[in-house]
This record gives sequence, structure tokens and C-alpha cells, in this order.
Amino acid sequence: MKKLTIGKIRGLQQITNADGLFTICAIDHRGSLINMLGKGNPGSVDYKTIVQCKMELCQALAPFSSAILLDPIYGAHEAIARNILPGKTGLLVSTEATGYLPKGEGALTELQAGWTIAKIKRMGGSAAKLLLYYRPDLADAVPLQLATALKVAKACQRSDLPFLLETVAYTIKGEKVDSPQFAAKKAGLVIETARQISKLPIDVFKAEFPADLRYERDDGKLVELCRQVDKASPNPWVLLSAGVNYETYAKQVEFACRGGASGIAAGRAIWQEGVTIPDAKERIKYLNTVVADRLKRLGDIVAKYANPWYKKLNLKPQQLTEVTGDWYENY
Repeated sequence: MKKLTIGKIRGLQQITNADGLFTICAIDHRGSLINMLGKGNPGSVDYKTIVQCKMELCQALAPFSSAILLDPIYGAHEAIARNILPGKTGLLVSTEATGYLPKGEGALTELQAGWTIAKIKRMGGSAAKLLLYYRPDLADAVPLQLATALKVAKACQRSDLPFLLETVAYTIKGEKVDSPQFAAKKAGLVIETARQISKLPIDVFKAEFPADLRYERDDGKLVELCRQVDKASPNPWVLLSAGVNYETYAKQVEFACRGGASGIAAGRAIWQEGVTIPDAKERIKYLNTVVADRLKRLGDIVAKYANPWYKKLNLKPQQLTEVTGDWYENY
């Protein structure tokens, strides 16, 4: 049974709902969002435009989210300062710099310069998140990526802050992301990644869906692949959306939650069509109706099928850790 410290428990409570389930909305995008807003001309997108986009999304979706994931540059400070993030909604803050560094055939994550876990804790953040581009079969990149994740994990331990680790597989030479050949590899990559990162002191695994629904349509097999992810991960895990369309993601969420996931941490699948509507009035209406309804429907799926985070850890909600009368002396 995993022993959790009181700060990590409190953070997990803040980013889940009353039933111990994650309905996290991810709005920490930077490079991909700038490309969406710039429509082929990213240099035309200024700081205020990015901030305004994130604030509109946060205002529309925070009421239906257990937590919002924001970045330190354009979102986290602004959402608090503008009183847009409700006090009852948890705040996750990302730690990685946008983009990546090449390493042979691999891709390496860099941490955001000038930003630390201690600062996330100081600003009232509920948890920290790190994105790793990860191929478990690339021996030159894996140790470096794991070292970066361990650095963040240890900093989270020092600040007693929950650590959510996200991994995303990518293609290497000779592979195409939309091909049936890469789709056939996807399950193995996701499951082995879950197994490798489980050696790190993380608290929540933000996982990709371990299949491509364009090529695998057997419901039973899809649930079983998710169960294999669940078996490989001793930690609670949530499903990322990776920019797929909403209907595809909704199907993935059901399979993942039936297979043991504790909820979602979804971004573009929910809101990508809305942010590019040019008319501000129409855009805000779309975000507050169509996009908000999407998140509410995903929340219903999570509520029906997902596994509470404490059950994944074999903990009881009324006794998440042992407490002694002198605990505060050594905390």
C-alpha cells in the first residue's frame, strides 16, 4: 500500500471531485495553441491574445472541472489575478518548456527556465505536471528523460505537492503517425512506458490511449488494452486527449475508465474548434454551450465508469494515511 504525505493527499483532493475522480481540463498549451490561433502565421499572435484565449476557456470550463491545468507564462497567474479560476477548482501548473530538444532519434524535454516546483506551491497550486516525449525503445533518450522526471519528482516531494507525469509517444525515422504500422506499435509503447515510469515517485500518470480507433474496433480488446495500462501503472492514471476529435475521445474515455482509469485530463478534444472562431461574441457563446456541454458529458462517463484514485492505491477515503498526535513536529 502506497503511503502518501498529507500535502500530497490534500493536493489530490483539490484536483479531484467529491468521488475521488479526475475531470481535469488542460489549457496549458503554448506552441500548439499559437499555431491554431495564428492559422499558419504564429508570429502574428501576441501575448494578450494567448492570455485572452486561455481566460475565455478557463471561465467557460472551470465550473465543470475538478481542476484546470495551466502554464506559468500565459495562464496560471492570470486566472487567479482576474478571479476567473474558482476557489473550489484545483490548479495544476506545467513545468516543461514548450517544444523539445533532439537527441539522436529521440526528443528531450526541457524544464521551463525561471520556474520551480516551490513557486507552484507558493502561489497556491494544487499539483505540478511534466510532459515527457517518450519512446521506451530509445536507449539514448530514455535515461535522460527519466532523470528530468526524477528531478521534478524529488522537488515535488520536498514541497509535498502531487506530481502528474504526462508521456507522449512519437514517430521516428521510417514511421508515420497515422499509419496502421505505428498504430500496431502504440499499445506496446504506452504499456511499456507506464511500466518504466512506475519506478519514479510520481502520483498520477497522464497516459495516451493505447490504440488507434481507426484501426482497432473491437470493444473488448480496447478495454483489455486499457486494463494492461492499469496493471502496468501502480499509480492512478488519467487519459489525455492528444488533439483527437471529441467523439473519438469520448469513446476512448469510456474504454479507459472501464479499464481502470481514474478520469481525464483533456484539452484540445474539448475546445479546439471553439478558440478559432473570429467573432468574440460567437466564440464565447460556443465555449459556454457546445464546449462546456462536451466536458459535462465526459464527466458523466467518468462518473459512471472510472476508478477513484484512492481505490487504485487500496486506500479508504476515511483513512488516507495514519496520523499520530505529534505528526506536526516532524512534518
